[in-house]
Parts: sequence; C-alpha cells; structure tokens
Amino acid sequence: MKQKDASLNGPLLGCDPFLLNEGFAIAKEKGLRPKHQITIIIPRNFGRDAISGQYLRFILAVFLFDTHRETTRLKLKSILCAQSHSIEQASHQMNSEVNRIAEMAEAGERMIERLRKKAFLPEARKGLAVRYGIAEAAQLLGCSTNRIRMAENDGRLPPPPATKNGRRPGYSIEDLLNMRQVLDASPARATLDQPAIIAVQNFKGGVGKSTVTTHLAHYFGVLGYRVLVVDCDSQATTTTLFGFNPHFNITREQTLYPYLSIEPTQTDLLYAVQRTPWPNVDLIPSNLELFDVEYELAASGADGGSVLAARFRKLKSGLLDLAQQYDIVLLDPPPALGTISLAVMQAANALLIPLAATTPDFCSTVQFLSMMEQVTEQIRQAGIDVSYDFVRLICSKFDSNDPSHAMVQQIMEQSFGPALLPVPILESAEISHAALRMMTVYELERPIGTPRTHKRCRANLDQALGQVEQLVRRNWGVTSPASAAEVVNAT
Repeated sequence: MKQKDASLNGPLLGCDPFLLNEGFAIAKEKGLRPKHQITIIIPRNFGRDAISGQYLRFILAVFLFDTHRETTRLKLKSILCAQSHSIEQASHQMNSEVNRIAEMAEAGERMIERLRKKAFLPEARKGLAVRYGIAEAAQLLGCSTNRIRMAENDGRLPPPPATKNGRRPGYSIEDLLNMRQVLDASPARATLDQPAIIAVQNFKGGVGKSTVTTHLAHYFGVLGYRVLVVDCDSQATTTTLFGFNPHFNITREQTLYPYLSIEPTQTDLLYAVQRTPWPNVDLIPSNLELFDVEYELAASGADGGSVLAARFRKLKSGLLDLAQQYDIVLLDPPPALGTISLAVMQAANALLIPLAATTPDFCSTVQFLSMMEQVTEQIRQAGIDVSYDFVRLICSKFDSNDPSHAMVQQIMEQSFGPALLPVPILESAEISHAALRMMTVYELERPIGTPRTHKRCRANLDQALGQVEQLVRRNWGVTSPASAAEVVNAT
C-alpha cells in the first residue's frame, strides 16, 4: 500500500494535537511495528466525548500498524457500529475510498512488474548489452587505436571474439575496465584522495533528480570509475531505473532501514550493497518500507535531538567507511525536508542541485537554498559538522527551442553566477524513451529514435555531466587525462 502522511480532518484535530503520538504509543504497548499508513478522514459530526476520542485513537493505531487490510476493515466497522447511522455511512465511504487507493497501488505494482519483464526479456532481468567500437574505446581510454591493437597482438589484451560474419562485436564495459588496467588508463582516485560523496538534491519534485543520479552513475561507469549509488528515497525511482522492482525484488532488510532504525540490526552498510548489470557500479536499493525510518526518527526526535544526532553521525560514518571501496558515491535523498534528507545532506561532501528552466522551479530552488542555510546552521549548532567540497546547480531540463527557458536560464545565471554549471542537460526524447525501458541513454545498445537524435543527446550528456567530473577531479588535485590528440597538438 502506498504510504502517505496521516491526516485527521475534523474537530478533534484542534483539540488533540498529539493524537498521532498516542497512536504510536498504543501500538508500541502492543509490540506492533508500522506497516501501513493511510489518510484518515474524520466526519465533522463525530462525537467529541472521551469515548469517541478513545475510538479514534484505536482506529489510528489499527490503520497504522495492522498488517491485514481485511482485518483492519472489520475492526473499524465494529467500532463505528457503536456510533450514529450517519457516522456509519461516513466510515463506509471512507473505507471504500481507502480500499480504492490500495487497489490502485496494487494494480500499479503489477503493471511495473509487467513492464520490467517486458523490458528485460528473455531472462526478465536487466542486462548490459552496450558495446563500443575500437575508435570509441580508444577515445574513452585516451589512447590511440594502434596502442590497443598492439596490446592485442602481443597478448596483453585478448581480442574480442569475432562474429559469424567475421566482424568484431565491439568491447563491453568489462573489456574496457580490463584495458584500463593493462594500459594504465584508470581514472581511479589515489589512495590518499577522499571519495566524492555527492548528494543530488532538490526539495521540488519533477526536476529529474533520479534521472540525473542514474545518468551520472552510468557516465562515471563508462569512464571506469568505481561508483556506489545509494537510493535514500522510499519512492525508489533510482532503484527501478537500475532494473529492480522495489515492490517484488527488494525487502526492507536490503535497504538502509536495518542500519538507521531505532533498533538497528546492522552495524555497517556492506549488507545492503547490490550488484548491478554494470561491473563497476553498485547500488544500495530502496523501497516503500524505508519510509518507516522517517516516523521512528521523528518520534524519537520529539524526546530530544540526541537520537537524531546519533543517526546523522552514524550514516556519515557508515558511508565514509563504505566509500573507501569506491571513487564516487551518489546519494539520492527524498524530495522533502525530512529526517532522512537531513541525514543525507550532512553525510555528503558535495551537493548537486538539479532544477528545470521554469519560473516555479527557480522560485522553489531559491526556497530550498534558504531552508538549507537555516537547517545547516541548526545542525552545526547541534555539534554536527556540515561541509562541502563543492555546491553546484545544474539545469536538468532545458528546451533550447523554448524562449521562456532561455529567459529563465539568464535569470539563473544572474542569480547564481558560477555556482550554476554553464552546460544544461537538454530535454530529449531519447532520455524519455530510455526511461520507458528502465534504462539510461548510456545503456542503449542502439538508438531508439534517429541516430542523429541519439548522438546529440549523448554528446550533451557527456558535456553536462563532465562538468561534475571536473569538479570531483579538481578536489583530488588532478584533471582528466589528456587525449592522444591533445598530446600531439601540445608538442
């Protein structure tokens, strides 16, 4: 069932502001853990007496913590039978609408699984079939094609097996990683360089946050970096784009929950790391049940900030330890100012803020920055360090044919100056078509649209995301290796 913020609409809301906490207290006494959360609409003519208040508290506890919807419905019906006929009618309507939400959620989950299986036939599991010709491989490695051929001829590199017609099928990502080791062309950080832990965050939804995260991960993957993606959003869009169905393939024990819970069962994050089709890109997935952490931390925070501060430090410590195995860690937090978002923001050492070239997105981002300034100051006052190697904004949805987008981009340039990366990510049908297949553009074996559209989209993504790579390497004290052409021209 899809989780939403519990809301109580009715006269009792103003009289009893701690109703939600009391519901949690009742459930805690019964030894129950939260499983479902839905909206509860209280009729206006619901009684204000003490008995009605007790009924309401019990209803809340049942809806939040009961794991069987049918049992919940029967309990609710038996409770409301003691009330007036009008209340019974209202509760019946409430149940029917609530059940409708559940039915829509379940139907949507089944459709996601059908789409996933259709996209990843025949094994119904996502693979990586993209191949690179020798010229493109040489460009990625920053060497000449002759150097690759010489290494294949002298046995240092195995040549790709020829197809039936005698043509080379091209090099896989695994082949490119092996080439980087043999030809000393790995971009990996030095041992003393700190891994880049980048939070991709904006509190406004619809700015392409998860799309930027996954494309950035695969961009770094193509270039040979060791990448870890941590999906901290219970909506699990990033997890889905990596080929997992969060409703069927991922359990709560595979998310951050066992590590961040008030009663943790894990002491490090190694348990949650999942392999992906990319040999050098790993994932810590998410699903809807990760949202339980928000309530647990919020409830603990009501008694003081010590538990929250401890969880903030724990996430940062766990990520720092795990990041030593990678070059770059990408964090995809929820698009809201919640406890998980705050924990992610202080655990990162860099911040990338995607936004679309529209006036609402610009205004929302300004509010986000204002809130971030206030929140980080409060976190620092609590004794938690917050520092970033870089903070940059990137226009993630830019239509070059829309004059309004150009106007908003000028406004953003005047407002944010060099903090706004100069090259935006252009809107492209190729990105949308790839997302429909639960892929990124970097995973497409061949163009979905026209070859020209694909080439233009890929070139723009390389240029836009390359700006982030330059920021990372600058903090390592190095720049991207020069290509063979640049070396020849320099001499």
